[in-house]
Amino acid sequence: MATALSAPVAGRVTLGKCGRRRTEAAMRSPRTVAALLARYSLRTSGCRACGPGTRRISSSVDPEVKVCVIGSGPAGFYTAQHLLKHHKSTVIDIYEKLPVPFGLVRFGVAPDHPEVKSYGAETNQTLGIPGENLLGVYSARAFVGWYNGLPENRDLNPELSSETAVIVGHGNVALDVARILLSPIDMLKKTDITAHALEAIENSKVKRVIIVGRRGPLQVAFTIKELREMINLPGTRSLLDPSDFEGLKPIVKDLPRQRKRLIELLIKAGLEINSGKEAECRAAATKEWSLRFLRSPLEIVPSKDGKRVGGIRLTVTMLEGSVASAQAIQTEDIEDLECGLVLCSIGYKSHSIDPSVPFDQQQGVIPNKLGRVLHAPGVYCSGWVKRGPVGVIVTTMNDSFETAESVMEDVQSGILDVSASKGGFKVIEALLKQRGICPVSFSGWKKIDSFEMAAGEKVGKPREKLLSVKEMLKVANQ
Repeated sequence: MATALSAPVAGRVTLGKCGRRRTEAAMRSPRTVAALLARYSLRTSGCRACGPGTRRISSSVDPEVKVCVIGSGPAGFYTAQHLLKHHKSTVIDIYEKLPVPFGLVRFGVAPDHPEVKSYGAETNQTLGIPGENLLGVYSARAFVGWYNGLPENRDLNPELSSETAVIVGHGNVALDVARILLSPIDMLKKTDITAHALEAIENSKVKRVIIVGRRGPLQVAFTIKELREMINLPGTRSLLDPSDFEGLKPIVKDLPRQRKRLIELLIKAGLEINSGKEAECRAAATKEWSLRFLRSPLEIVPSKDGKRVGGIRLTVTMLEGSVASAQAIQTEDIEDLECGLVLCSIGYKSHSIDPSVPFDQQQGVIPNKLGRVLHAPGVYCSGWVKRGPVGVIVTTMNDSFETAESVMEDVQSGILDVSASKGGFKVIEALLKQRGICPVSFSGWKKIDSFEMAAGEKVGKPREKLLSVKEMLKVANQ
């Protein structure tokens, strides 16, 4: 795939950023999201790099619409799929900055969740507190990229020599990271986790993970699946404070069904006393995790040498407002936790792709209406760069369909003028050649795919990923 270029060169453009979670199709069958997207690219995508395996259906009624999709994650693919399905004369070129497609579906949240690998936005939110640059403090995004083989994070080498780790954030990524840190190594060996991460985690001293959030149990952002996996994680026990859940049962009955089930499971884990075989397993557990509520980080405390993490200072918070929109207000109470590893999982953020495309730096989104970029005719956006880093992959799918509908409506109404011929990939191809850039075709990706799967098979894993762009290009050009 080629590096993404500016919109005016290609004509019509859809900017894609992926969301996070499984597709409806993936929920109905064991097919992974990556396999699902691969099916789209091979059979229905208009990506010129795909070669003779692609299919384009033309119609004498529909005018030809040339679309450039920047980003090969779920948002980009779903937008392309909807356009191809409902406007048969659409011609789509997909551009990706890495030599491998599918964006962060490939570099997703957890290697033991192959059916839900997906998240979007290319930078992370920071805490903005003293000590954030100490050795042993990492963003969850970088940590996830490290164990999933994202080239830019291959040399992270996280500090895992302390027994206690603190994760800031109460979302799915926080639980995913905690689970990877605490999972039995034999479980991880069966996944496509990178070899260097597997070795590091096998030698890790971490056996206690504290997951901190600034609001209460009713406001947690993770889902029931991730919570259930943490509760049932072999060799690990949960240490939840019963006082955090007292008085919540009367409130839960009025919550929406999915939210109700999640909070009921949380209350059960926090209040009920385990007995029998389950109690024996908990007693024998060598690792533990806990949720700490109503705590907001004030400072990362340095160790004695002043170079690495020694702990984290938290302020106790109180909630104001209704259950759903309750805001955390800092109090004067302070709590210190000793730890040698801090992972910040407080959200992701998109960045501007090009000065010619409007961008809200504060919100980290492209200003738009139903995917139509404001003050930029012919430019559309989809995914997290459209609405911010919220929602699951089904949300992203529906959001992408909405953007595609906007494109089709504008074509049909004449707002989007497609009567003039556009150069499309021919223009991009000439520009790439001029700049000395040799794009990786889809056939090149298939070589990478086959190479990684063969390497994984040798060690009993579904895949052993190549970890650098240089290695990927070498295999793709063989």
